[in-house]
Amino acid sequence: MLITAAFHTGIWTLLFFVVGMIKPKWPLFFLKKPDRFLVLVISTVLFMVSATLFGEGNRQKALEEQAAKDAVSKILAPASAPVPVPVPDVPATKPDSPKK
Repeated sequence: MLITAAFHTGIWTLLFFVVGMIKPKWPLFFLKKPDRFLVLVISTVLFMVSATLFGEGNRQKALEEQAAKDAVSKILAPASAPVPVPVPDVPATKPDSPKK
């Protein structure tokens, strides 16, 4: 999900950058005097956002794959049950020590 959003944001950023460098008035239609520097700054911020989305998406995907591997390994090799250990018989009372 995040990786797809990162690609979409990256494509929109590239489109915004190219159009803004050719005609800054088109993407920044709401400004009175748009300039190319502002297009560059906005494109840089959008690129950082898309790169962060891509990295976070890859991290979450790796965590999901690791969780799936752990679940499969627990199913295939379950934890062993505890083995009872025999306890030696100990007399109930201690023998009396010799008196001095």
